[in-house]
Amino acid sequence: MSAAEHETTFATRRDPYLLDQAHVQDPPEKFGQRLKFLGPGMITSAAVVGSGELLTATALGAKVGFMLFWLVLVSTFVKVWVQVELARWSISTGKAAITGYNQVPPRIAGRGWMAWLVLLMFLQFLIGQAGVIGGAALAFSMLLPIGGDPFSALSVGLWVAILVVIAIAIHLANRYEIVENVSTVLVLLVTLFAVAMVFMVQFTEYSWSLGDLADGLRFQVAAGAMGVALAMFGMTGVGAGEITAYTYWVVEKGYAAWSGPNDGSQAWVDRARGWIRVMKVDAWVSWIIYTISTMAFYMLGAAVLHPQPGLRPQGNEVMTVISSIFETTVGQWGGILFLFGAGVALFKTILANVPSLGRQVANTLSVFGAFDWTNMVTRDKWMKLIMIVLPITWGVLAVLAANPLELVIIAGILNALFLIGVAICTIYLSRTQTDARVKDGPFFAVMLVISAISIIAVGVLSFRDVWAQIIKLFS
Repeated sequence: MSAAEHETTFATRRDPYLLDQAHVQDPPEKFGQRLKFLGPGMITSAAVVGSGELLTATALGAKVGFMLFWLVLVSTFVKVWVQVELARWSISTGKAAITGYNQVPPRIAGRGWMAWLVLLMFLQFLIGQAGVIGGAALAFSMLLPIGGDPFSALSVGLWVAILVVIAIAIHLANRYEIVENVSTVLVLLVTLFAVAMVFMVQFTEYSWSLGDLADGLRFQVAAGAMGVALAMFGMTGVGAGEITAYTYWVVEKGYAAWSGPNDGSQAWVDRARGWIRVMKVDAWVSWIIYTISTMAFYMLGAAVLHPQPGLRPQGNEVMTVISSIFETTVGQWGGILFLFGAGVALFKTILANVPSLGRQVANTLSVFGAFDWTNMVTRDKWMKLIMIVLPITWGVLAVLAANPLELVIIAGILNALFLIGVAICTIYLSRTQTDARVKDGPFFAVMLVISAISIIAVGVLSFRDVWAQIIKLFS
């Protein structure tokens, strides 16, 4: 197909960011019917259950045992309310998050302050996933080494290159349907894998009991574990990036376009509230899925690693240690199964973040005048270009394997500020732009405030920790 033919074909597709009365569709009334319109949450789940859950939650379980098991539920549950509210704003306005962030005062040099922060977040976007793709490459290299040594730069580097090519090839068409379908399949596979690993532990000397789970569900934080608890709260569940990305997926799914433009009528209110109800089911179903996965990975660390005082692996060491334990206790197939599942879990995060971050970067560039976001053909070209650049950059950084400490610290500062900014912007946009007729009652309002305060607190504490690193570095 020639470039001109492609442009003509693409132009005939419906633009989900264009609210037109011709695209209006009545929402499903029954719960079972709503399930047929789910999808954005699966992409969110694909992004959430990655390094933060597989590596970090497992490491935290190894450190404190089952004691903070209850915090998995709390930390993932509390953050969803901000995610839902920002998505409600997107459905009622047809806008994506970064377009809205740019409209939050005060303005600096003609742009909203949050838009400048997102522009700085490009650094985080570039280096944040390098470790994830490197971890996935390591898992596959251990399964199928290239050149003999699975830990060699050659084998890991070639696997990084293979994963980069796959990520680009899958998303080159830049179609929402592809992202949703791939994410759904991988999320279900990884969730089944995580649960299977937890039950496989029962056939080893590290088996867990219902009593362990009961103890872990008691609201307790032992002396000296507060730092771990705060880290876990910040690292599990949806973060600022996932909350922001979710708005693009609910719009591209069609919830906003099916609601139609807000003409002030009761018909629009009924449609918008109906599609918002679908979105809320979507968000909470995804919460159930990624919470189950996070709980399973945490249990692996608590059951297998915590009883062994000498084993406190960090980062990619989690994969090598647990795979070797499974290989020793249940046979070689156990270690192979864990490595394969771990590799898929990590790579799934890359597959979800390539289009998610591609949209956020493109939207930010449009805010700063690079192109017209409302032009679907131009928008698609920019997204495709960015979705090629991102995985290649991540792959190069993963092969180089040593991010300068200064860059890591800067990225940590930006991420902490981004968390705070997302919560503030969500409250502002909800109060000033979301039609009051499509909002929920007092209970949701209270939970939204709790959610926003929690996210801001995590951002402040993260900023404090990074600042402490800076002082230590230069002292």
